[in-house]
Amino acid sequence: MRVLVAEDEEKIAQFIKKGLEEMGHTTEICDDGDQAYTLATSTPYDALVLDIMLPGRDGLSILKNLRAQKNTVPVLILTARSELNERLEGFQLGADDYLTKPFFLEELIARLHSIVKRSSGQIPTLVEVGNLSLNVVTRNCVFHGETIELTNREFALLEYMAQSPGRVFTRTQIYEHVWGFDYDPGTNLVNVYVRRIREKLGEVNPEEAISTVRGTGYRLY
Repeated sequence: MRVLVAEDEEKIAQFIKKGLEEMGHTTEICDDGDQAYTLATSTPYDALVLDIMLPGRDGLSILKNLRAQKNTVPVLILTARSELNERLEGFQLGADDYLTKPFFLEELIARLHSIVKRSSGQIPTLVEVGNLSLNVVTRNCVFHGETIELTNREFALLEYMAQSPGRVFTRTQIYEHVWGFDYDPGTNLVNVYVRRIREKLGEVNPEEAISTVRGTGYRLY
């Protein structure tokens, strides 16, 4: 997933970011509501984590405006308060879930997975393409019946392509989705990771699952 975390408490924001990235999810953080709203309306995130009490626009204001624009990105609201009226207001404005501080990181990640799946209906636990099988929950990769050990970033790249088999992905698209920051045309990071994945898959079977489309990018099957 590509997730935006809008949280002005730096320790909490970094705590969430570290946990999500360890699971292979691209995570961006910001501590200002106006900036969060700009990012949410200009970037295709898979989910948002919005703290209610933010400088500038508050979390509920961001949510209200997103829904008014028919933006259906899944939103998890964070708050230090647990009043029923506030939770009800969040749900009425279109929040997908609600979590009160303090919280367990494992629960936040599980709730994010749940709302993304529920919202899109297009992210199965198991993604199967040709002789490749990816379990997006356990991060398990199987190729020709053999388990392949992948790093979180390698898995995220392969999963991104597996969601649309046969589609040609440009290096910029892969870079922005998997790494989540502005593309540097001088870097060969995508090429390096594709090569690593090919080498690992090739140790099991010489079949080339990822093909190069000259002058454009890469395609999975």
